[in-house]
Amino acid sequence: MSTQEMTSTTNLQGLSLPAKNQYTLWQILGIWFMAAAPMGLLGWVAYPALSAGLAPLEAGLMRMKLITVGLVWQFALAMIILYREEGNIRLSTISRRFWLNHPKSARSGETKKALWWWLIPLIVFVAALEIGLRSTLVTVWTGIFPFFAEPKGYDMAAMFTPEMRGQLVGAWGLFALFAVSAAFNTFLGEEFLFRGVLLPKMEGVFGKWDWVANGVMFSCYHFHQPWGILATLLGDLTLAFSGKHFRSNWFPIIIHSGQSVFFLFLILGLVLGLA
Repeated sequence: MSTQEMTSTTNLQGLSLPAKNQYTLWQILGIWFMAAAPMGLLGWVAYPALSAGLAPLEAGLMRMKLITVGLVWQFALAMIILYREEGNIRLSTISRRFWLNHPKSARSGETKKALWWWLIPLIVFVAALEIGLRSTLVTVWTGIFPFFAEPKGYDMAAMFTPEMRGQLVGAWGLFALFAVSAAFNTFLGEEFLFRGVLLPKMEGVFGKWDWVANGVMFSCYHFHQPWGILATLLGDLTLAFSGKHFRSNWFPIIIHSGQSVFFLFLILGLVLGLA
């Protein structure tokens, strides 16, 4: 048995748990690069080329489509890695390998369904960060690194201005596109890859701080929209911490999906002409 295979994991309270085949640093960075590089190319090369001359609504749709392509690729990458490691991509294998299970006590390692209640304060905490600190942190970050400021035409919020609302009534294609994008963004794509594939196999390199490394890497992966890296860091650390602490990646999936559900209902209201 190799040294890597003999690596044991410990939870945040020091409980020793068996772990095999932990990733090396180069494997971790390689998977990160395979997720981040396509998103960067889609955001900084493909989007400017394909959106030139488009109206704000059409440009916003183009960016959403391109980002969705990158997110679907992350799901495919996660499945490829899973198949290479496990020999199949059955639901039972996905559930076991990606920690899609009930939360477990950090002290005993036993499953405790009552721990689901922790989702409420965690969701409130991440929402408060988004509402209360995001704009300030974006301003501070882009003040320090002005070259990270959001270029004109990159903000998809322009699609939802009062002037655009009339064009969105009956736009069921936009609703369907956002639903698909959201599913791969906060569940099948980013979460499957960063929390499902990577997080369970990072402790061999980063020890008990694997969740910190995972959160930082997830923030830095967003260089296709670098103006928000600092603004999302605390939230991204919360996602990684919750997955590691409760040994259940349903926690980061549900917390991360809160924003998707909010915008899904917002867009539905616009499409129905209610907003």
